[in-house]
Amino acid sequence: MRLVIARCQVDYVGRLTAHLPMAPRLLLVKADGSVSIHADDRAYKPLNWMSPPCWLSEEPGVWTVRNKADESLVITIEEVLHDSSHELGVDPGLVKDGVEAHLQELLAAHPTVLGDDFTLVRREYMTAIGPVDLLCRDPAGRHVAIEVKRRGEIDGVEQLTRYLELMNRDPLLAPVTGVYAAQQIKPQARTLAEDRGIRCVVVDYDTLRGTESKDLRLF
Repeated sequence: MRLVIARCQVDYVGRLTAHLPMAPRLLLVKADGSVSIHADDRAYKPLNWMSPPCWLSEEPGVWTVRNKADESLVITIEEVLHDSSHELGVDPGLVKDGVEAHLQELLAAHPTVLGDDFTLVRREYMTAIGPVDLLCRDPAGRHVAIEVKRRGEIDGVEQLTRYLELMNRDPLLAPVTGVYAAQQIKPQARTLAEDRGIRCVVVDYDTLRGTESKDLRLF
């Protein structure tokens, strides 16, 4: 991961246009190729970003990040205050709490809660950037990637977006659509998900628990 603190301005050109005037900011370049711009507030949410697959080219005073849709993020740098790179290694991933893990298990046993005639392909489908909670097929045989959360927030939408971008580059899986499933989904997360073509499903944990089989099973 590369961390750069610089006085810069940022211009995004694509489906929308956005401008950040000159100011000190943190530029974050991750090993997956993503580039994001952060201020000293707003917790984890960047001011602007480009998700992978994207490509960064650096010239004196200007960074240009482009994606496959030919959208661009142009960062004009006036002064670099800090520039360092750090090897973080493979992340073990988020450990789900008991309720969230059980919710995933229940949805795997009852995939039709997520969509009519959905069938489960497998749980914890591994990708190069981590496991997708559930991989299903819809009635037409198309793959559906499902991210399961107890509380649906923006970071979960971003996580599922990264999975979908990667999986849709695999001709054996594509086209892959996404479903964001949670006990409750924040309005901002729903808006972002729907803007990215991800369907949101609010699930009732107690109702699902009532459908759970009491039969003994090996796993």
